[in-house]
Amino acid sequence: MSATGAADGVVVVTGAAQGMGRACLERLRPVAGHLVAVDLDAPAIDGAHGFACDVSDPGAVARLAAEVARLGPFRALVHAAGISPTMGDPRRILAVDLVGTRLLLDAFEPLVTEGSSAVCFASSAAHQVALAGADPDLDALVEDPLADGFLDRASARITDSGLAYAYAKRGVIRAVARAAVAWGPRGGRVNSVSPGIVETAMGRRELAAQPVMQVILDRTPLRRTGRPEEIAAVVAFLVSEDASFVSGTDVLADGGSVAGLRAPASS
Repeated sequence: MSATGAADGVVVVTGAAQGMGRACLERLRPVAGHLVAVDLDAPAIDGAHGFACDVSDPGAVARLAAEVARLGPFRALVHAAGISPTMGDPRRILAVDLVGTRLLLDAFEPLVTEGSSAVCFASSAAHQVALAGADPDLDALVEDPLADGFLDRASARITDSGLAYAYAKRGVIRAVARAAVAWGPRGGRVNSVSPGIVETAMGRRELAAQPVMQVILDRTPLRRTGRPEEIAAVVAFLVSEDASFVSGTDVLADGGSVAGLRAPASS
């Protein structure tokens, strides 16, 4: 991705129809030679090539990678597609949020050339679960989401959707680190971003449905939710040449919520 802002190669954004994915698409529009907007239903967005893809479906992901290869050199993947705890049972959350991430990173690896990059969406929930003491057995389980029987084993062990979401996102951070090692020799970079509570339809839904979300917001030092364009700015930096030596890491963009939760509660 050119630091000068010149249009350069194929930029793919999943979850592009709305929310943070749409904000990322609009932020990256000026620097994309071809802009591919991906969602469950092909988004109709001016200036973008719409593509329908269930990221948990290996065949659909393979077709997406083939389409990107057809369009031109691969420059950036922003993987914002995902579901939150109120949107599915543990198995579906693990399939979409974790298995889908690994499928995409593996499918795009053969397309990587010098300067290619990816940013996958994790979550501050991945960091919050560590405050209560992460389960090392569950961390080991989400290390390999493409292992035979993974969804059966994981959904049997993790029966709460909120916990499934947190461990799926911990798995995303691990998948990113793994992909950074694989992509690096070809000149590619992979990172993740972990948003806190962001002002999107999904964020509002979780805030209304889960009392703990208000507790998190109350302990957030900035005392507000984030805006989609603020997360998109972080993503734009990570895929740009300004971040050319940043790979294999997670950027926590949460208004300080994890730090606020870690600090003693004020009386």
